Amino acid sequence: MGTLMPRRGARVHDLLRLASPRLLQWEHEPEPWAQAALAATPWVVTRRAPMRTGRIAVGVRGTQRSQRLAAWVDAEQVQEWLRPGELRRRVAGLAPARSALGAFRALEQLERAWRQLGPRDWGPAGSVGFELASGWPSTAAASDLDIVVRCPRAPSRARARAWLEALPRDSQARIDVLLEWPAGGVALAEFASGSAYLLRRPQGALLRPAARRA
Repeated sequence: MGTLMPRRGARVHDLLRLASPRLLQWEHEPEPWAQAALAATPWVVTRRAPMRTGRIAVGVRGTQRSQRLAAWVDAEQVQEWLRPGELRRRVAGLAPARSALGAFRALEQLERAWRQLGPRDWGPAGSVGFELASGWPSTAAASDLDIVVRCPRAPSRARARAWLEALPRDSQARIDVLLEWPAGGVALAEFASGSAYLLRRPQGALLRPAARRA
């Protein structure tokens, strides 16, 4: 069982199980696929958006990559809350046919690669995270592995480079890593390069300057 919603609220990339999908407040009129997806599994993903008092910005996933819809949900309508870092241990409970998929095998490879020098708080997002939270088979044979690393503040570029260099070279799926700290999120590869990077914020993306050289 996951964690009940804390007072501080959910963060982007968290997985939420809804008490009643009918109580979602949609940004736009929902398409039929969205209602079908929620009927199959009442899970949504928190998204990056400016806060509204008492409400959480969420996204609804369909079976196709293009099927994504934005909505809002009242915090009291959330029955279960899972963070990316809590999802890693759920891989052990997958059926053999699911754990054999490339993205799940890549997650196991990453566990080994980051065991010594990796970040402390990280876990899967995207289709892999959604499947591990909901049990819905959202991961395909060609799915990438999306990873979220949560940091209390921006890490040093040197530390980010160490995390990047430790990624498995023979990964069974493409691994995309996103760093998240209170100011926003940035791709690990972009941040580790030392060049200017795009910081994704609820208010919009912001270009941050390149690292100073000694």
